[in-house]
Amino acid sequence: MATSAIVRQGPKLGTKEIYLPNFTLTLLRTPNLPPTFASFIVPLNLNKLDLRDYLWNCYGIPVTSVRSYIQIQKLRQDKPGARRPSPRKWFRPRSIKKMTVEMERPFVWPEVPDLEKWDKKTFDAAQKEREENEKQFRPDGRQIPTKERASIAEQARLLLQGKEKWKTGNTRREWSEWENVGEEIEVERDVQLPKLER
Repeated sequence: MATSAIVRQGPKLGTKEIYLPNFTLTLLRTPNLPPTFASFIVPLNLNKLDLRDYLWNCYGIPVTSVRSYIQIQKLRQDKPGARRPSPRKWFRPRSIKKMTVEMERPFVWPEVPDLEKWDKKTFDAAQKEREENEKQFRPDGRQIPTKERASIAEQARLLLQGKEKWKTGNTRREWSEWENVGEEIEVERDVQLPKLER
């Protein structure tokens, strides 16, 4: 039995090898650097020649010089994001490698978008509140005084200096708002209590 094959004319597809990078480069916004410089956060195993070749082959940017340094992170008492904080277990986050390249042509950052359309104030307020709540669950959370304690100390200082007077909450005026001015009514009339034998 003969099988018929469809012959396609034109270039063969899928034969050209394409190499895509398996790492992530983060371009940093650096307003203090001149426009011919760009700064990146790169993986620890990336070297200067790799970054130069990457920028030339992907974006066609000729690079004249590359500077790199490794920023060691501070020692922490516990892993960030841990469900149960464990005190006295030291942890050092992974180091960050940064590279600064000097280009032949200047690069200008686009203007910062207006973030008020996306309610940036609410996002920042929620993030600040989340960070304050996380401080309570740190290993040293009980040693840090709370905001309430600081406000009570401020009120006590003002009282001792005589700038404020002591105010009690049980004034006659406040109690009078809750007084019953109507006639007393017995609610449960049909209840008969058993007599106690002596």
